[in-house]
Amino acid sequence: MKTTKIILLAMLISLGLNTMAQVAINNDGSAPDESAILDLKSNNGGLLLPRMNTIQISGITNAAAGLIVFNTDSSDFYGFNGSKWLSIWNTGDTLADWYCGNQFTDSRDNKNYTTVQIGNQCWMAENLNYETSNSWWYNNNSANGNIYGRLYTWDAALTACPSGWSLPSDDEWTILSDFLGGASIAGGKMKETGYAHWNSPNTGATNSSGFTALPGGYRYSSGSFYDLGGGGYWWSSTESSGARAWHRSLRYYNDQVYRYNNDKTYGFSLRCLKN
Repeated sequence: MKTTKIILLAMLISLGLNTMAQVAINNDGSAPDESAILDLKSNNGGLLLPRMNTIQISGITNAAAGLIVFNTDSSDFYGFNGSKWLSIWNTGDTLADWYCGNQFTDSRDNKNYTTVQIGNQCWMAENLNYETSNSWWYNNNSANGNIYGRLYTWDAALTACPSGWSLPSDDEWTILSDFLGGASIAGGKMKETGYAHWNSPNTGATNSSGFTALPGGYRYSSGSFYDLGGGGYWWSSTESSGARAWHRSLRYYNDQVYRYNNDKTYGFSLRCLKN
């Protein structure tokens, strides 16, 4: 027993010395410079810092002062000074004050939208409610628009998003559902919980992604409306044929994400994706 205690004590002392020691990483066996806690030396390679796009950098929570990353959008290094991200190469250049997760204000009508970072994508966490030609509130009732946004034909949806945002492509919808575990379960992670808007049983709804999908129903080409509370339907920017385009839908009775194509004259909801 005494021998075991001595061995453990020796291991602890050794660990303490190692954690206090300077470190050299090289291929010539040289000791670290006395002024450096970490001394890197190479004649055929460099130091590669984390590489992120602007959205990913802005999504870093509780960034420490002195943190440095490489911005792949601007091909520049940025450091966090304790309050903002500053370019290391271009003096005075700061990362945009607006970060994904902040509220976004559509300057066209001053409506505000919550946003959410999901993987490498920045989504509006609400359906768009910007009036264009060939767009409607469900049952032409503005109260529905305040909750569920407007329903757009595919042609209207293509250009309805504000500057800096766009209608997501079919592939971008797939990236979202894949990140959330695949189309067979991603719907539950996207749906708002409870029954305030979704019909019971709202199967699998956790909204763990923060997407907060709502069942805004849709508008037939004839002008009638259907399925409020039962399903949400969102256009993609990708055509499946001259008259049809791909969309995604979620239903109240399971947690799947459905991928269908439908007539472009139908009215579906619109979620904007940050460019």
